[in-house]
Amino acid sequence: MTSTAYSRQSKLPGGGGERRLPPRLMRGLASKIEPKKLGVGLIAGCCLALLTYVSLAKLFAIYSPVFASTANTSALMQNSPPTASKPSVPETEAIPPQETLAGGGGGGNAVDLPEAAGSEEPGLPEAVTRKDMPVAADSDEPGLPEALRRKDDGENAAAASEPKPSSKEGEGEQKQNGGAAAAAGEGKMTCDENGVDEGFPYARPTVCELSGDIRVSPKQKTVYLVNPSGAGGFDEGGEKRLRPYARKDDFLLPGVTEVTVKSSPSAAVAPECTKQHAVPAVLFSIAGYTDNFFHDMTDAMVPLFLTASHLKGEVQLLITNYKPWWVQKYTPLLRKLSNYPVINFDEDAGVHCFRAGFVGLYRDRDLILSPHPTRNPRNYTMVDFNRFVRGALALPRDRPSVLGEEPGMRPRMLIISRAGTRKLLNLDEVAAAAAELGFNVTVAEAGADVPAFAAQVNAADVLLAVHGAGLTNQIFLPTRGVVVQIVPWGKMDWMATNFYGRPARGMQLRYLEYYVGEEETSLKDKYPREHTVFRDPMALHKQGWQALAEIVMKQDVSVNLTRFRPFLLQALDKLQE
Repeated sequence: MTSTAYSRQSKLPGGGGERRLPPRLMRGLASKIEPKKLGVGLIAGCCLALLTYVSLAKLFAIYSPVFASTANTSALMQNSPPTASKPSVPETEAIPPQETLAGGGGGGNAVDLPEAAGSEEPGLPEAVTRKDMPVAADSDEPGLPEALRRKDDGENAAAASEPKPSSKEGEGEQKQNGGAAAAAGEGKMTCDENGVDEGFPYARPTVCELSGDIRVSPKQKTVYLVNPSGAGGFDEGGEKRLRPYARKDDFLLPGVTEVTVKSSPSAAVAPECTKQHAVPAVLFSIAGYTDNFFHDMTDAMVPLFLTASHLKGEVQLLITNYKPWWVQKYTPLLRKLSNYPVINFDEDAGVHCFRAGFVGLYRDRDLILSPHPTRNPRNYTMVDFNRFVRGALALPRDRPSVLGEEPGMRPRMLIISRAGTRKLLNLDEVAAAAAELGFNVTVAEAGADVPAFAAQVNAADVLLAVHGAGLTNQIFLPTRGVVVQIVPWGKMDWMATNFYGRPARGMQLRYLEYYVGEEETSLKDKYPREHTVFRDPMALHKQGWQALAEIVMKQDVSVNLTRFRPFLLQALDKLQE
């Protein structure tokens, strides 16, 4: 590709009509010029030459790949939307139309390019370039490919406040930046393959970070990385296959769309871009167990927060195993994480091009975030996730009521009822006992309207529920609120503690557990006391989830109020701490 950046004019402007004087006449004129005037003329000529040199040097600095990083960063920050979070939207608001979702986003993120006729996978013409996302060479932010590293928030905010060029100017800058990016070097892929977490029964999934010339073809379920050396964790065929669901479960993974990351030896053999994106990509699946609120959080939203929240909305989400109702349900959270409409990876026919991205999502344990050099280099905590959720859903309370702080104030307790298994059979009696002790009690069942129920939880000071997905709603409680978990019979202590107890403490909530006895479970009416569920409950755990689900998880409970009332009093005490 030719460029005028390095070419020099062979003649000065207007050189075609230039008239040259004979040498003898020139000597005659020179002899008549006084020496003093000749000296002044020489000085003026030197100044003019120096000015010309400086002008050419600036031009070279702007277009030269050597200086492309600084120039392109400035251009990108001028063209990117402000990083301020968008206002939350009500649950009833419709999600963007299907064609918009498949189109790859709006705003300043994507630039449409014409399709090349006659071939499904033509090479990328040299005239078509992409917007680069360069980084200063001395960036040391951990856990990110170079193309994803950013300056601090103050610099981003300052850049976002600068006036933005017109769309035509932005398009021109994108082409110039792309030319510089083409010379920046080959693509890079690094994959975090955590394997089995010691002491925890679930293996973490593989997550790959990519930087360079990345071309995502949803139709082919393939991510192409222009990578002439073929290095970076690819197999002998130059491929890396992933199922980008954030729980490595052998039972459900076959139902997760497999995505291939393919090393491409050159841009000419990679599919041609139809959309250029100025922000990184995150490609993930919402298959598996995501019909359940616990798994919606543990297998999707918390990992997505862990992977993408540092990008402050400047990220394009691509979702496979796409469920329109799921996207509708969590639209406020998705919009808080990304400023652009999600792309339906299952139906999009374009080729989306990026300079950086993730395939898969990082995860820690269920509803637990701990510091880690690769999967959590920014040391996010569940308190950070709670703040994110409260911001996305416009939940007002970040602290519970303090007992005695206001005269006549009654702390609010929300009891989550269950319509299926693990019902609290004497719920009315429990609610009455809590009211007698001074609580203002509300009973409600969690439904599909996430913002509405989140508001109910956030208004409470104490959340009480039998072990189950409903306790996941503790993420909406104000920090320092109280969680009371009623743990069913059957040696459920490990599950109760690791799924809800430890997470509650990690969210800086105050936590209580109540374990039901043999006389408080409905299992006593179904099985004799000699049955394994009473004699050796751990034997059922060793048989696997199916045995546990068929027996222990199908019980209901009726708590002994004499035993349970002290736990209600402890909840009151914790509101005074």
